[in-house]
Amino acid sequence: MSDPGTVLVINSGSSSLKFGLYAEQGGQEAVRFKGSATHIGAEQGRLVVKDGAGKQVRALDVRHPSQEDALHEAVRHLRELGAEPPKAIGHRVVHGGPHLRQHQALTPEVMKALEEATHFAPLHIPSALRLIRATQRQLPDVPQFVCFDTAFHATLPEVASTFPLPRSVREQGVQRYGFHGLSYESIVARLAPHIPERAVVAHLGNGASLVALERGRSVDTSMGFTPTGGIPSGTRTGDLDPGVLLFLMRTGGLDADALETLVNKDSGLRGLSDGTSDMQALTRDAAAGDAAAALALDVFTRGIAKTVGAYAAVLGGLDLLVFTGGIGENSAQVREGVCARLGHLGVRVDPQRNAASAEFITTDASPCPVRVLPSDEEVQLARHTRRLLRG
Repeated sequence: MSDPGTVLVINSGSSSLKFGLYAEQGGQEAVRFKGSATHIGAEQGRLVVKDGAGKQVRALDVRHPSQEDALHEAVRHLRELGAEPPKAIGHRVVHGGPHLRQHQALTPEVMKALEEATHFAPLHIPSALRLIRATQRQLPDVPQFVCFDTAFHATLPEVASTFPLPRSVREQGVQRYGFHGLSYESIVARLAPHIPERAVVAHLGNGASLVALERGRSVDTSMGFTPTGGIPSGTRTGDLDPGVLLFLMRTGGLDADALETLVNKDSGLRGLSDGTSDMQALTRDAAAGDAAAALALDVFTRGIAKTVGAYAAVLGGLDLLVFTGGIGENSAQVREGVCARLGHLGVRVDPQRNAASAEFITTDASPCPVRVLPSDEEVQLARHTRRLLRG
C-alpha cells in the first residue's frame, strides 16, 4: 500500500546542498520538489528549485554563508511552494567510521558515535553534524535517518578491505571503507533485475572512484580509508606513494594541515593542469594545445583504465562497464580516453553513440558493453529513509 507522506532528503557537498521531497507512488519514490544551493560560502550563491515535472519554480541569486543557512532557505521555499511537511528526513553522510556501516535511525547514540568518528573524516563529519543539528532545530518533531556512503562497501571481503599495516594500526579502524556508495546503489537498482555477474562502475565527478561488482555486491573499490585515495579526482591526489608525504614533511616543513590541503584541495586535475579541475575547460584547453591540460586528461583516463583492468582481474573477466557522475555522463572525451585502452577486455566503442552520450556507447558486436547511466543519490536516500521509517 502506498504511503502518501513525503520524505525530505538532504545531500550536502563541500560547497553545495542538494535536497528533494519525495512521495511514494506505485511502490516507487516520485519527486515532488528537487533543488540545490550552490557556491555556499562564496559572495554570490544560487538556489534553484524544480517541481516534479522538472519545471523550475524558484531560481534566486542569494548568498549562503553556510550549509545551515542554505538548508533554512531551502525549507522556507518548499513551504512557500505549498509542500506538505515531511514525515521523515534522510541525510547522506560520507563516513560513519568503523562502527556505523548501516543506514539507520538517528538516535542520541548514533550522534555520539558520529562525534567520536570525527577523526576518520575531519573534512566531512563535522559539517554533517552541524547540518543534522540545524535540521533538528528547524524540524524538531520529524524523525531523522542517516545513510552512509560507506555502507554499500560493507560487503568488501577481508582481502580487499585490509591494508598491509601492523595489526595494532588496523585495530584502530584503519582499513578500506570505500565511498560513493549511494551512487553505486542507485546504479545497481537501475540494472536490476538483470545485473551481470561481473561489472565495474566508474563514478566520475569532481570526486571520482570505481567499484568492482560481483552480482551487484561491492568486492573492491578504489577509494580507501578516505575519499583521497584511488584514482585522481578534481582536486585530490588519489593513490600516492606515502614516501612523498614524508619527504615533504622533512624537507618542506609541512604539517598535517598543510598536507591535508595539498592532497585534498590543490592536487588532482587542478594540480596537474596548473589551475582548473573543470572538465569542459580542460578538454577545451587540451584541444587548443595546452600541454598541462592534455597531461591532466591523460593521467586521469589512464588511471581509470588501469583500475578497470585491475578489477577485471579481481572479477575474472568483465561483463559490463558503466560510466556515471557528472564527468562520466557528459564527457565523451574521457569515456573515449578510457575505452581506447580497454580493447583487450572486449570494449569496442561506437564513436557516434559515444559523442551523443547514448545509454549504450559500444557497438552491437562489442563483447563487453559499456553503458552511460545517471546515478540518483537523492532517490536512493528517499528509498532508504522510507524503509527505515516503516521499521
